[in-house]
Amino acid sequence: MSPASPHNITNLLARWQSGDADALNLLIPIVYGELHRLARHHLSRERGEHTLQSTALVNEVYLRLLGQGLAVENRTHFFAVSSHLMRQILVDHARRHRAAKRGEGFERVTLSEADALLPQAKNLDLLALDDALNDLGRADPQLIKIVELRFFGGLSIEESAMVLGISQSTVKREWTTARAWLHRELTHSASGA
Repeated sequence: MSPASPHNITNLLARWQSGDADALNLLIPIVYGELHRLARHHLSRERGEHTLQSTALVNEVYLRLLGQGLAVENRTHFFAVSSHLMRQILVDHARRHRAAKRGEGFERVTLSEADALLPQAKNLDLLALDDALNDLGRADPQLIKIVELRFFGGLSIEESAMVLGISQSTVKREWTTARAWLHRELTHSASGA
């Protein structure tokens, strides 16, 4: 069995959750490449002047994983949790950056309906998106989980369904609902209304 096999990763995750601190140290080198790809995926949506690098983002995720007692069920769930942590790190970074600039030069971006929440969406106002996601999470916690898995984590419909333990048709339907809701909120926010 290869070290990177899903079964080996799941075993290391189970050992880590049962208190074996060395398991995370064994796990990270195995999943580092995928975490780095995930970090590049997140950073590809950021503005060009973004100062955070993918290696720094992966390192910050590692530090947060060490400091939290997370219940991770399997390989796919681990990457979903890691993606969620990356989103939190980027939002925190954007908030600090905005605070440092005191809002100067901040531009809002209106999304077209066809491009709303697609992986190639660039120049997205990450703070406006985070605010909209928080509102969405209060309205329907499952919708925000689907957005985090699909948009931020890059997971497929099938992978998202597996992580959430729901049908693929439910993920498809709720993904469509979440995208429409977020598009409306972000368009409303961008228009200043």
